[in-house]
Amino acid sequence: MKNNNKVKEKKQDKPTVVSDKNMNGINSHDTHSSNKAEHKGHMDQSAHHRMMIKDFRRRFYVSLIVTIPILILSPTIQGWLGVSITFPGLDYVLLIMASFIFFYGGWPFLKGLVNELRKKAPGMMTLIAVAISVAYFYSAATVLGLEGDPFFWELATLIDIMLLGHWIEMKSILGASRALEKLVELMPSTAHQIRDGEIIDVELSELKKGDNVLIRPGEKIPSDGLILKGSSYIDESMLTGESVPVEKESGDLVIGGSVNGDGSLEIQVESTGKDSYLSKVINLVREAQASKSKTQRLADRAAFWLTIIALTVGFTTLFIWLSIGESFNFSIERMATVMVIACPHALGLAIPLVVAMSTALSAKSGLLIRNRTAFEASRKISTILFDKTGTLTEGAFGVNVIQSFDNDYDEQKIIQLTASLEQNSEHPIAKGIVEKAHKMNLTLQQPLDFKAIKGKGVEGTINGELVSVISPNYLKALDIPIPKNLRRGSIDTVVFVLLGENKLIGAISLSDQVREESHDAIKNLKSMNIKCWMLTGDNEKTAKAVSEELSLDGYYSEVLPHEKLEKVKELQSKGEFVAMTGDGINDAPALAQADVGIAIGSGTDVAAETADIILVNSNPRDVTSLIGFGKATYKKMIQNLIWATGYNVFAIPLAAGVLFSLGVLITPAIGAILMSLSTVIVAINARFLKLKK
Repeated sequence: MKNNNKVKEKKQDKPTVVSDKNMNGINSHDTHSSNKAEHKGHMDQSAHHRMMIKDFRRRFYVSLIVTIPILILSPTIQGWLGVSITFPGLDYVLLIMASFIFFYGGWPFLKGLVNELRKKAPGMMTLIAVAISVAYFYSAATVLGLEGDPFFWELATLIDIMLLGHWIEMKSILGASRALEKLVELMPSTAHQIRDGEIIDVELSELKKGDNVLIRPGEKIPSDGLILKGSSYIDESMLTGESVPVEKESGDLVIGGSVNGDGSLEIQVESTGKDSYLSKVINLVREAQASKSKTQRLADRAAFWLTIIALTVGFTTLFIWLSIGESFNFSIERMATVMVIACPHALGLAIPLVVAMSTALSAKSGLLIRNRTAFEASRKISTILFDKTGTLTEGAFGVNVIQSFDNDYDEQKIIQLTASLEQNSEHPIAKGIVEKAHKMNLTLQQPLDFKAIKGKGVEGTINGELVSVISPNYLKALDIPIPKNLRRGSIDTVVFVLLGENKLIGAISLSDQVREESHDAIKNLKSMNIKCWMLTGDNEKTAKAVSEELSLDGYYSEVLPHEKLEKVKELQSKGEFVAMTGDGINDAPALAQADVGIAIGSGTDVAAETADIILVNSNPRDVTSLIGFGKATYKKMIQNLIWATGYNVFAIPLAAGVLFSLGVLITPAIGAILMSLSTVIVAINARFLKLKK
């Protein structure tokens, strides 16, 4: 393999040393309350997003109810159906109902028009607002005396469909701020502060630098700090990506949000609030998400040009007909017809219909799309960065080799004794051994006098004999030589099994297993000329072995969350279109910064909430399906936009009256039929979207 790897020489036992410079200049404060205030602000944004969705839904249903009598009473619809319903004041009744729909249902678009004009960026809202305004005021004028035919039913259905389209669109885009809420939930709500020899439970916001805190076994660490007393194994996998709990003792730094193992610790608080490691990760996620949200959408660009065309052609039509001597009534009708036709119903549904279809199809196939812009852009991916633990690998220890050094104890007896001793332990190595015993259908026994030997292993009595499961270092401390015929892989973790005081009877080698699907995934991606790299918080030796096994283009090892983000930025600055695939909190900043963030479904909620797409089945091969489906979806969107806007090429000139001298003129009714036909074609075309696994 071509060696393109870059290795960071960093110690994993000091992950909290993150400078403000490295974290993009985020200011530091010593109060947790300020961080909570920012978190509250993002929760408010999420609530605002949900309120907008609810508002569009309510306006759609209310407008739809009012549209029904408008359709029934419309002379055009009655003519199509061959019925006649009329009564004195019918036009005024239609005007009242249409006025309600215009001001109530059309309000979001009228408001959007003002906002877009303020920003000098007319788009979909401007186009819709102009079309419904022309249709409404022209129709109202015909009721009040202007000669011509009103657009009441066209106005009502146009507003209804635009409300539906925006509702579907907003539902398809989930609020990214939920990721920040999940990150904050990692922190415990209280801490055991030590004051004058007494332990007092205090709110996290009350902690300040220099305070001493007690962390009991199994508890979350409340803040970044320095261990003063005690030792324990700390689970930092959710923050650093290190697959094995890290042994910490006096003088080592710990991260707030990580989980303490089976030992009690007394720490001195080093960082709280914005100055803490986790808070800086939150800020990185927030900044990356904010920058990505500026992506210009294809439908908005189409709407912008249609707005320019509609306004230009509409007013040009009015002035030309007036200048050649036609009546004002005829000229304004031509203008209104042009403006209404230029905003086809289909444009409002062209993108949302494909989004809804692709979301449903992908969900059935284990791909959850959260950000449509990134999903559509997946066709442009040139480089994919994979996290290791839990993404390319299983994220759990598996037994590779069971080796006996005593003829009286075969492999089954070795694993049975070891699993019986380890069955009550939460350590990943213990879980791997117990799982192996279950797969071998072995019966486990309950050990007596079980105890843990700090940093060395465990021991207990089984069938009247002392059994110990210990580390290689402890084996050396007992002056027992490691057998020369020991079988192990290059990245395996080995534990030894002793009987009695010093009788070595066996060894078990374990490692985090590479997923079977990872081999096919990398092979398929490379066949698509996509470069595959690995980003991991794990050690260089392990990273190198996994990279070589999968024939990756290279790897970065021992990288922390902010460094993963920097690697993504570095590749983007070189012109690469980067996708990031990961499953842990340590991947969240990189997932947010990447052009396409892909989360493994078996990972953390934070990774899933930060990513653009979630692989529910945790199968790396689905990345290939995702890219292919992204290309197919984008193609459908282009086709729908062509169907939704293409007929304007001939419909607008005909509506303007360029062939009027030949007796060819599109009336508002014919324009409405063309719009309806375009909408049907768009809907049918969206149904042909397929996902190939």
